[in-house]
Amino acid sequence: MVRTVSAHEIAPDTYAWGIETTGLRVKAGKRFAVDGLDLKLGPGVHGLLGPNGAGKTTLMRALATVIKPKEGRLRLLGSDVKDRRSLRTVRRQLGYLPQHFGFYPGFTVREYVEYMGWLREMPSNAIPEATQRAIDRVGLTDRAGSRLKSLSGGMLRRAGIAQAIVNDPEVLLLDEPTVGLDPEQRVEFRDLLRVLGADSCVLVSTHLVEDVAAACSDVLLVDTGKLVFQGFPADLARFGENDGVGDSPAERGYSVLLRNHRSAA
Repeated sequence: MVRTVSAHEIAPDTYAWGIETTGLRVKAGKRFAVDGLDLKLGPGVHGLLGPNGAGKTTLMRALATVIKPKEGRLRLLGSDVKDRRSLRTVRRQLGYLPQHFGFYPGFTVREYVEYMGWLREMPSNAIPEATQRAIDRVGLTDRAGSRLKSLSGGMLRRAGIAQAIVNDPEVLLLDEPTVGLDPEQRVEFRDLLRVLGADSCVLVSTHLVEDVAAACSDVLLVDTGKLVFQGFPADLARFGENDGVGDSPAERGYSVLLRNHRSAA
């Protein structure tokens, strides 16, 4: 079951969606990890769920313009990413946290976030203040001068989130952002997501169904590169009211939808 959630009902022909795909197909190796995906995502926090190998990370990399789709159409903030003239402008308005991100171990947290702001071509005079704000928002204020190599896994992940939000992106892509965060930090991160989603299009890929149910305005479930379900967290939970595997209605709904999709394939 797929139900498209529209963020804006007014003037749909002129609205520039944060993320818009039509028949998107993206390869990972020799196979299509994303296979014919149609999406329209506007402001809000959108949770991307799916089992290992479902195509989540490949989709996130394509949306971040790291890899090129083989087929279909991809538009970000109303611009076709195939247009090289607009691609640079679009990239300035993106924030991206990969599942595995690279960094210079000798950089301090502040140097790392400032450097990423510079790479996104932020005005030089705006970078220091934006860097401090991003560091504060992820709770690393007292570790701003610490070397990245000295941070715990959870702190390093928070530094990665800080670099992703330093430019106040209009489209924010977060791949497994809560890995290594303790329960208290995850709750704080959910609060931050809600704030960010008020004005931006935020897509969060995760295996943690409960994080999506708690923090996201809508849920996308993919399997074998195809969209299985799109709807509100409450819709997902309804599928698990009387059936499925898991400790909560949302987890059980997730398992029911995957089972139904695979049995119909």
